[in-house]
Amino acid sequence: SKFLNDKWMIKNGFLNDVQEHKPWWWNIKVQKLNLSAPLILLPEVSCQKAVEILQEKGYDQAPVVAESGLILGMVTLSNTLTSLLAGNTQFSDPVVKVIYDQFSKIGLEDSLGKLSCILENDHFAVVVHEQMQFNGKGSSVMKQMVIGVVTAMDLLTFLSRNDKE
Repeated sequence: SKFLNDKWMIKNGFLNDVQEHKPWWWNIKVQKLNLSAPLILLPEVSCQKAVEILQEKGYDQAPVVAESGLILGMVTLSNTLTSLLAGNTQFSDPVVKVIYDQFSKIGLEDSLGKLSCILENDHFAVVVHEQMQFNGKGSSVMKQMVIGVVTAMDLLTFLSRNDKE
């Protein structure tokens, strides 16, 4: 049934234009949100330090990225708290123990319409940029770089500042 769900199809890149009467912002690109550089945590950061950093910087979540640039997952204050309260994690444990990899990615060239479909179900989306990386032997691999984390509040702020109506 998910293949009959237009919003699922848009979120997963199988369908572009679903709404007949799209709002003025539907086809604007994600890059127009002018997101600030993301806060990135390395996997060895302790849960204690991750909580301190997130609180100090005023973030609810942050991507956890390996030194190689591989996106390992997301850490959120609520997920960390739940794990700590359940006794599954200690403050001294590395943050990689409380990350989860169930999050949506979106590119800078994707539309705000696609982003709005993602944000209907998710609290945030990770904005990524794909980059070709070559090694000394000339072989290449496609890497994803985290450009930002976008929330419904970011979208709402953009829409209210740029309302055309």
